Amino acid sequence: MFDTLRNWVLQLGRRTRQAIAISAIAALVAIALGTWSVAQQPVTISFLVRAVEAEQLQLLVDQFEAENPDIRIDIVQGPNAADAVENLYTTSFLLGDSPYDLVYADVVWIPKFAAAGWLQDLSDRVSDDDLSAFLEADVLSGQYQDGLYRMPFRSDMGMLYYRTDVLDEIGAEPPETFEELLALAQQAQTETDVTWGFVWQGAQYEGLITNFVELVSGFGGFWVNPDTLEVGLDSPEAIAAVEFMRQVIADGITPGGVTNYIEEDSLRMFENGNALFLRNWPYVWAEANKDGSPVQGNIALKPMVHAEGQQPAACLGGWGFGLAVDTPHPDEAWRVVEFFTSRQGQKDFVLEFAYVPSRRDLFTDPDILAAFPHYQQLLEVAETTVPRPPVGQYAQISDILQRYLSAAITDQLSPEDAMQAAARETRRVLGSPDNNA
Repeated sequence: MFDTLRNWVLQLGRRTRQAIAISAIAALVAIALGTWSVAQQPVTISFLVRAVEAEQLQLLVDQFEAENPDIRIDIVQGPNAADAVENLYTTSFLLGDSPYDLVYADVVWIPKFAAAGWLQDLSDRVSDDDLSAFLEADVLSGQYQDGLYRMPFRSDMGMLYYRTDVLDEIGAEPPETFEELLALAQQAQTETDVTWGFVWQGAQYEGLITNFVELVSGFGGFWVNPDTLEVGLDSPEAIAAVEFMRQVIADGITPGGVTNYIEEDSLRMFENGNALFLRNWPYVWAEANKDGSPVQGNIALKPMVHAEGQQPAACLGGWGFGLAVDTPHPDEAWRVVEFFTSRQGQKDFVLEFAYVPSRRDLFTDPDILAAFPHYQQLLEVAETTVPRPPVGQYAQISDILQRYLSAAITDQLSPEDAMQAAARETRRVLGSPDNNA
């Protein structure tokens, strides 16, 4: 067959053979140029973000792309509700071939996503020395079993805000214990024009959980031990936490409508001058101090109060980056993570949008303190943070606790009955032994 083909080629005219050769060379050049052109195209790294934060993150996107022309970042804008964004990520992974290279993740998503095998273990990409620069709780919240699945970008923590002018009026210092908060709240309601002593978030949603986490820790209890899966919801400390939530409503320290409050509702009550104490997140500072606010310049913050002999606790929130397990560009995606979570990246983001960094030394950075003097106080709160249980079944156990906490503070069940029922259901989900068995 080879001889036949050779003879056929030799029988062709010289010009014809030249034309064939030229065509072959041209084809090879075209292929080479096409390959070179494809190789020069920037790699695109994609991730999904809440719409409100997508616009803010563009600051760092522009900086990164200017320094890394071989990589483009595609931020996909999602809904503003965090749980809706989580559902979109979940759906994309369940359907397979997810379009996202990175996961911009809330702290409570990591156990679920890691357990499902949707995230890469980052342990080999970052050293213990690198991680030591971050707040310890932020690092722990990115771990699942023996792996690291999330790099911290910005932190968040619950805290207690208070009116300095009202405390000055009644000649009091900020409270340290639950008893002191109750006493000062009632005194202010009696002796000043403050209507309510203490506002917080009591609607049946994740915000109710964060309030409970701080209270139960402040009483010396716990929700779930992630190492042993022991459930502490029916302990005396947990019941005491729920009794406190119901007591402030029953005593008129907290408005009855708090059972429908989310963050913005309680903030509005506080910034309008109608409350002495507020439990909320760091973003409140800028909101309550904006021009025209009745409490501008008259607020301060501190760690949440606690029981006598116990320690304060701030429920950990915040966001960070995970690496999707099936991304075709893991190294390029990691470069994005490194840039966003770097000291300079976080500093630029904090200075522009007043978010809380996850790097410890930024709380005392001179430039940041010049813009936001209260960050010195934020560090005190940050050092008291506690995470929600890092278990793969977090979504289920959160739903259980939300339902029973809501039933208790709306007088459908007693705190003891509600917590006993919540503990039983939580143990069934986790496969934990029943303490009463």
